[in-house]
Amino acid sequence: MTKESWRHSWSLSVSILCLFATGSVEGQIRYSIPEEMATGSAVGNVASDLGIEPKRLVSGRARLFSSDGSEYVGLDAEKGELVVKERIDREQLCAETSACSLTFEVILESPMELYRVTVDIVDINDNSPLFPRTEIAQEISESALPGARFSLESALDPDVGVNTLQKYVLHPTDHFTLNVQDRSDGSKNVEMVLKTPLDREMKDRHYLTLTAVDGGTPQRSGAVKIHITVLDANDNAPVFSQSVYKASVRENAAKGTLITTVSAADADADSNANIQYYFEHGSAIVRALFSIEPVSGEVTVAGLIDYEKHKQLKVKVIANDQGGLTNSCEIVIDVIDVNDNAPKITVMSFSSSLPEDAALGTVVAMINVQDLDSGENGRVTCSISRNSPFRISASLTNYYNLLTDSALDRELAPEYNITVTAVDAGKPQLSSEDTLTLKITDVNDHAPQFEQEAYSVYVTENNSPSLSIFTVKALDADCGPNARISYFLDDGNLKGTQLASYVSINTDTGVIYAMKPFDYEQIKSLKVQIKAVDGGLPPLSTNATLNILVRDQNDNSPQVLYPVHSGGSLVAEMVPRAADVGYLVTKVVAVDVDSGQNAWLSYKLQKATDRALFEVGAQNGEIRTARQVTDKDPVKQKLTVVVEDNGQPSRSATVNVNVAVADSFLEVLSEFTDFTYDKEHGDGLTFYLVLALAVVSFLFIVSIITIITVKIYRWRQKRLFYKSPGTLPVIPYYPPLYADGTLQHMYNYEVCGTTDSKRSDAKCSRPYSQSTLVSVSRAETMQRGKRDQEDADVFPVEQKPPSNDWRLPPNQRPGPSGQYRFHTIQQRWTPYEKSRAVAHPEGAPAVTGTGPWPNPPTEAEQLQALMAAANEVSEATATLGPRYNAQYVPDYRQNVYIPGSTATLTTNPQQPPQQALPPPQALPPADAPKAAQTPASKKKSAKKDKK
Repeated sequence: MTKESWRHSWSLSVSILCLFATGSVEGQIRYSIPEEMATGSAVGNVASDLGIEPKRLVSGRARLFSSDGSEYVGLDAEKGELVVKERIDREQLCAETSACSLTFEVILESPMELYRVTVDIVDINDNSPLFPRTEIAQEISESALPGARFSLESALDPDVGVNTLQKYVLHPTDHFTLNVQDRSDGSKNVEMVLKTPLDREMKDRHYLTLTAVDGGTPQRSGAVKIHITVLDANDNAPVFSQSVYKASVRENAAKGTLITTVSAADADADSNANIQYYFEHGSAIVRALFSIEPVSGEVTVAGLIDYEKHKQLKVKVIANDQGGLTNSCEIVIDVIDVNDNAPKITVMSFSSSLPEDAALGTVVAMINVQDLDSGENGRVTCSISRNSPFRISASLTNYYNLLTDSALDRELAPEYNITVTAVDAGKPQLSSEDTLTLKITDVNDHAPQFEQEAYSVYVTENNSPSLSIFTVKALDADCGPNARISYFLDDGNLKGTQLASYVSINTDTGVIYAMKPFDYEQIKSLKVQIKAVDGGLPPLSTNATLNILVRDQNDNSPQVLYPVHSGGSLVAEMVPRAADVGYLVTKVVAVDVDSGQNAWLSYKLQKATDRALFEVGAQNGEIRTARQVTDKDPVKQKLTVVVEDNGQPSRSATVNVNVAVADSFLEVLSEFTDFTYDKEHGDGLTFYLVLALAVVSFLFIVSIITIITVKIYRWRQKRLFYKSPGTLPVIPYYPPLYADGTLQHMYNYEVCGTTDSKRSDAKCSRPYSQSTLVSVSRAETMQRGKRDQEDADVFPVEQKPPSNDWRLPPNQRPGPSGQYRFHTIQQRWTPYEKSRAVAHPEGAPAVTGTGPWPNPPTEAEQLQALMAAANEVSEATATLGPRYNAQYVPDYRQNVYIPGSTATLTTNPQQPPQQALPPPQALPPADAPKAAQTPASKKKSAKKDKK
């Protein structure tokens, strides 16, 4: 059988042992191959033997790892085969050790797997027995007796098993025979035995051939020439005291350290007894590590002894006397291990980055720890630093896995420096460390956070489009794309309009822009939901609220509500010539849709026919006489009143007021058409005036009849009324100074206007029952007044000041969505359909009398008010029908200044009362003393009474 075929037969022997460990499949495979295989020869198919797909080896980046760094075997990942990478010489690799093997690991990644592979190297007969020398010179005394033994140098065969040295053959065998003895270590001791005595005189030299033959196939042999010189008698060879000497030495022992001393004795005398010692064909290792003193036989340390390389050494010593006789012995030296090697840490696989949401038990690294020492010196313990979210566990012998032990959080610790420490059990202990730097990659586990949950910003109305009004900012604890924040506005609408038409936001910077100008009178506030979304997968978001409050600007001029001029009619106020100073001619009522001081209105007289005759209240717009009216004053008076607000800059409006100074309507007719209208309109105006006079006269007659009827009815019920315990509520008196500077919404406004200026009045009261006041008759009121005077001492009436809480309840707050209710709005009608005041909604400017508040009402004024109420019911029923309701009046409740007050009503329930313009100075009391009547006035009065 050839060498190559013998090698091929060995490559077919494969044994596989699979072991399973927790978390991954671990295995061990054993192959047997002969030494000296050609480079590239296949050792075995590791993929099929392990049950792994070849593509798994490629995708897992399979590689081999050997603790000693040898690279005799390589891996062909595509084929899944192990191949010979370098020439393998068993004798060089394992020397005399019969069992020779290579051990390495196969490592796979993604996921990590580990398999152990052992390749047994089988010896082949590639070495012939070899003698140390090619010739042996042997001197034998002729006196040697048959049976004398002569030791020969044995041959060396590096092969093992049957391939090593098996037998010796000596030729010729005339005088000598061979005696081969097996030693305890398996080697052979070769001795040449004298079979017949030597006769130097016949032959002084003998030439023999000693052949050493091994047991391999084919057999190999080696030979040495033996030259025997016959000497004279020295018939005693040296004898050692022991055939085998045992000794021990610590590794790293110093040079010159004595190991042992060999000793041999020779029975001969003189020079034949002088013995010298030397190592028998000592190997290069033995000669490098030990030395022997030729005379004394002391064996000492000559080099550096390493336990990791040689755990036991055997040395053969020869004793030779002067006569050429020799003897041999063997020294067995055990090397004692010293803890001189620190553990070696090798990171076989390591993931330098790990996501923060990695599952518990994730393998971070595979670590191999080796200690070349033995026993306790080689027992290694591996650990990592405490207080870290990792742990280390053993997988195979000297192999460890670094695993995650708790949850990771990149925001708390973005990087870990893991120190792996390996410590052996020797004395003193040796250790080594290796630091692994692991970076934690980010996962989108944090939503953006705004600096505030709600923001408030003020924007002045009439702003320019695309105005930057605010900037919001959100922060994200994540990093990279997970922390890239975009801003959006949530869909919403205001009054049916999308919020996106009012504001927009820059998705990158969070800057909020106004899309168009705001109008305070239309929109006072906006509530916008802002969403911050990060760039993670899936994205996370959070919301914040932005309250945009619109500030008012003075962009609206005052609007005059009364007097109102239509295009085809003319309205004039009549002032009797008997009017005293302070007579209320009319009141200019105006509003401003702005708010705050922009809605504070002031009135002034711009132009007048006679500026000395009239004056205008700066705060309440009341036009009153500034002096006594005389007969010389012209009938036609035209006044121009300017209404200004308090804004910056201020805005104004003008209104023309026509006043007729006369005691009767007929006196005005001749002059009335000459105010502003053309003559062509005179006939039509006269017709309407006559018609109005007829209607008013009819209503007056109906009212008189109604009053008389009610009077008779009340008179019949007066006895029952006096017997009942209850009485009618008394109209309370409210002082001029009141809390909060405005009127409560439950007050009643009563306006009395007649041709007699002294009887014109305006009262504000809070009745207990409106129906009672409206339906009471004048006669009953007079009787009640007398009864109150008689019982004043018994039942005193206490007048309470008005309540401080003038604000409207929630269901009646001013604004476009509130419910409006006008409480007892009573209006008096004068002859010729001239009204001294107009009905107004709740919260609009109140039509007052001669000052901010009237003086305490007298008994006569109370009777007059009750009578006027009865007249109003009759006139309203006759004119407008039974469904007359004063609620149907235009709503001018927003930002209305109440004359005589120090505050302004507003539709914003959260806006505090704002101080109005300084209160007007007190005007003359309503009941001023009458001036002396002139003859003309007496005549006119008599004429009027007659009429």
